Amino acid sequence: QVQLVESGGGLVQAGGSLRLSCAASGLPVSRYSMGWFRQAPGKDREFVAGIRWSGGDTYYAASVKGRFTISRDNAKNTVYLQMNSLKSEDTAVYYCALPRPMTTDWIRIIYWGQGTQVTVSS
Repeated sequence: QVQLVESGGGLVQAGGSLRLSCAASGLPVSRYSMGWFRQAPGKDREFVAGIRWSGGDTYYAASVKGRFTISRDNAKNTVYLQMNSLKSEDTAVYYCALPRPMTTDWIRIIYWGQGTQVTVSS
């Protein structure tokens, strides 16, 4: 059974930092790109960042580029999202997500985590 378990969310002041983690189990993580999405109240879920299964390429939404960094540790089956210079508009539930194996098809996500709340106070 595939499981994605996020952690690291919380309340932080604007300008602060948080690091999210997503631990995957039940599948060969090295064959999957891994990504983060977020959903703010009343808004659609949106792509935030992704990293190729090989770890060589990373992808970011324009709104977070330069502030967020995605990384992965396949030995720990874990993907991370380091979030710096947080803004109130970053407030959302953040979801870990996996697309089809050996693709970066962020449109067709096949596995989702349960989400972790990030709240940035201004």
